[in-house]
Amino acid sequence: MGRGKIEIKRIENSTNRQVTYTKRRNGIMKKAKEITVLCDARVSLIIFGSSGKMHEYCSPSTSLIDILDQYQNTSRKKLWDDKHENLSNEIDRIKKENDSMQIELRHLKGEDISSLPYKELMALEDALETGLTCVRAKQMDALDVAKKNMKFLEDDNKQLNLIMNQQQMSYEAREQMDEQGYQRAARAAAVDYNSQMPFSFRVQPMQPNLQERMYERLRGS
Repeated sequence: MGRGKIEIKRIENSTNRQVTYTKRRNGIMKKAKEITVLCDARVSLIIFGSSGKMHEYCSPSTSLIDILDQYQNTSRKKLWDDKHENLSNEIDRIKKENDSMQIELRHLKGEDISSLPYKELMALEDALETGLTCVRAKQMDALDVAKKNMKFLEDDNKQLNLIMNQQQMSYEAREQMDEQGYQRAARAAAVDYNSQMPFSFRVQPMQPNLQERMYERLRGS
């Protein structure tokens, strides 16, 4: 028996609907690849599932943008408004400027200059000399700033050394004062000690000890 005709309508069961979607999506993707190879056709296919997930295929020999541009030119249907067209033109202009700047940068590095005419080589030399002058001026400015910073550091170092010397002198002066105070206290203590000793055992600064004199007299007698 042959397969029965399937009624084309929405599948209510979500599981069956997802299974059918997956099978038919893979089938249409396969057909798009086959027609590209077999017939040398340019194909661009975009599929969005019910979940919003996107699947796409585009022939290797083209791109989606090229396909859409060709469709717009062929069908006379305007896919992009003026704002998008202006944006596209601006992007193209920026890309061209970037390419031009990349070429100029290589020339400034001395690359790919063998094919340049004499006038362009002279202009390139002038640009290099101007750039070198600006670089040297910046170097001198940086050197001046470095010298000023060094002068500030030297002044700060001198100020710190002066403060340290003053602190050292103050510390030595305090030590000297403490030493002198200690000596005065020691002398005062000695005087006080002598004043409390018996007279016979005191040390007389200008005459011998009294006991020694009495002992010498006894020996002489």
